[in-house]
Formats: sequence, structure tokens, C-alpha cells
Amino acid sequence: MTDISATSSAVQGIQRGLQGLNKNAAEIASAKRMDGDGADDTQPMVEMMENRQQVEASAKVLKTVDETLGSLLDVKA
Repeated sequence: MTDISATSSAVQGIQRGLQGLNKNAAEIASAKRMDGDGADDTQPMVEMMENRQQVEASAKVLKTVDETLGSLLDVKA
């Protein structure tokens, strides 16, 4: 059951990270920012790096769960 929970958490982490990246990209590309109103893009850029790291970390968790399940299946076979 732990592996299923870890898989679910990893997938949720990837989804949250991708949603955050989408939000950050929209903020950066918004017409309000393109008007040259001096809007600071620093915060969305920092959040974009954080969201990318979340996706990468969650993908590593998913890969580890997959490898662990594969090893368990090899031992059982």
C-alpha cells in the first residue's frame, strides 16, 4: 500500500508543479506585463524555478517507486 501512496503523491506533485508552471508562464506573458508598466517578473520567475524543481523531484520519486516495484517483481518471480 505504501508504494501506491507514494505513486499517488508523486503524480500529484507533478500535476501541482505543472499547474504552477502554467500559472507562472501566464503571469509573465500577460498583456498587463507587456504594456511596459514596469511590472516585476522576478516573483513568477522564482516560482517557476521552484515549480520545475517540484516536478523533477516528484518524477524522481515516481521513478524510484517504479524501480522498487520492478525489483520486487523480479524477486517474487
